[in-house]
Amino acid sequence: MEKLNYAVLKASGYQGYILEKAPEKVLQFGEGNFLRAFVNYWFDVSNEKAGWNGKCVLVQPIAPGLAKLINDQEGLYTLYLRGRENGEKVDRKRVISSVSRCLNPYEKADFDAMMEVAVSDDLEYVVSNTTEAGIVYDPACQLADEPASSFPGKLTQVLYKRWQAGKPGLVILSCELIDNNGKELLKCVNQYIDQWKLEEGFKAYVNNDCTFCSTLVDRIVPGRIRDPEEVARLEAENGYHDELIDVGEVFGVWNIEGPDWLEAKLPFKAAGVNCPVVPDVTPYKKRKVRILNGAHTGFVLGAYLAGFDIVRDCMEDDTVRGFMNKMLHEEIIPTLPLDKKDLEDFASAVQDRFNNPFVNHELMSISLNSTSKWRARNMPSFLEYIEKTGKLPACLTMSFAAYIAFFSNDIQERNEKGLVCKRPKGDTYTCSDDGWALDFYYAHKDDSIPDLVHAVMTNQQMWGQDLTQVPGFEDAVVKGLTLIREQGAKAAYASCL
Repeated sequence: MEKLNYAVLKASGYQGYILEKAPEKVLQFGEGNFLRAFVNYWFDVSNEKAGWNGKCVLVQPIAPGLAKLINDQEGLYTLYLRGRENGEKVDRKRVISSVSRCLNPYEKADFDAMMEVAVSDDLEYVVSNTTEAGIVYDPACQLADEPASSFPGKLTQVLYKRWQAGKPGLVILSCELIDNNGKELLKCVNQYIDQWKLEEGFKAYVNNDCTFCSTLVDRIVPGRIRDPEEVARLEAENGYHDELIDVGEVFGVWNIEGPDWLEAKLPFKAAGVNCPVVPDVTPYKKRKVRILNGAHTGFVLGAYLAGFDIVRDCMEDDTVRGFMNKMLHEEIIPTLPLDKKDLEDFASAVQDRFNNPFVNHELMSISLNSTSKWRARNMPSFLEYIEKTGKLPACLTMSFAAYIAFFSNDIQERNEKGLVCKRPKGDTYTCSDDGWALDFYYAHKDDSIPDLVHAVMTNQQMWGQDLTQVPGFEDAVVKGLTLIREQGAKAAYASCL
């Protein structure tokens, strides 16, 4: 079967939207599954729905990468968006044509090509997702390197070349999963300007003419399809061989922090896609952490003790789903600063996302590092709910009891892999967390329920405070943990409904 390219796609009879030629308006650092299922998808839809008429030039952030595969397919690849939407199963296919080519800047010709794009009159945006470790200042990088090894170093080289050519400033959209990603990237670029002793005029250009945007990305991207039988079936249906098939969930939102004029400049609003420009992404980060991540951490530990193994099965159970939804809608949403309808819609989408028929998301994988996760994701909602209402939130309180139960249920041993416990149904599981936290639970494995709860709540290394000072919390958790031990976690969750 022939490999996907424009001629092969045309011969296959594909009827979807395709744009073969357009100006290269985006320089994108990162060519992995996530950006191709997220950023390149949004720009592709913008070409179709808003007549944006633009292409993205991809750049490998590190030497081994996908440049050859992408160029062999002329930038084309097949994207499947799969999941549930409004309760209905969705499996959408789209061939993405918003990518023109991919450069490997560690090869001289491609480094020069990157610098040619840098001074292009068509270029408007830089996009990046170079992982959390990508936005770092490495003083070993030099202006004369071809290329600088760090991503901020490469970006400084690109912007300096553009400034020297007298070209307008760019909009930089950072997608790395760190707080204030755009601000942190600008900070690194300024460090290189100072280190390399570049002109004050260039510094003014970077800080005044260029717009560094912090953004918040939200789409689960499983990426490649692993099952060779499914790949063979899809390729038979498509009529071509695709080395770059990508898979993402249906839900997606890209919150972009920027000035008012940016919304009119970007094509997303005209295309009707979920990429709003907002004055501050912080509330949206809080929304994601408290609702999406907080839901996971809030229900999975008890659900696992109740005998569930994957998230989707939890959503099929009235008790576990009801517990999660009550926690989200009655206890977490009232503590958040955004429009209530926006929060309710986001929370409702969580149920569809967790009920994705195409993803087997294991509860044990979510359980990793649950101590720090409960502190970061659930404790703020718990404390703010109490501050606002003067009473304990029933589901979040039971969630804390389930957290203790998960790390203390019939402890078998402490080994190099973690803390081995036993589920009520008889199988063992290994808790993974910070070593000091696992050592703590092992040291308290013979405690009575009241003694264990007291020891956990007064552990300031875990929580940064003494939680026994929260009125009624200690007694409520003792009752919850007793109920979990005696009647099971599902009965404990049911008691909150």
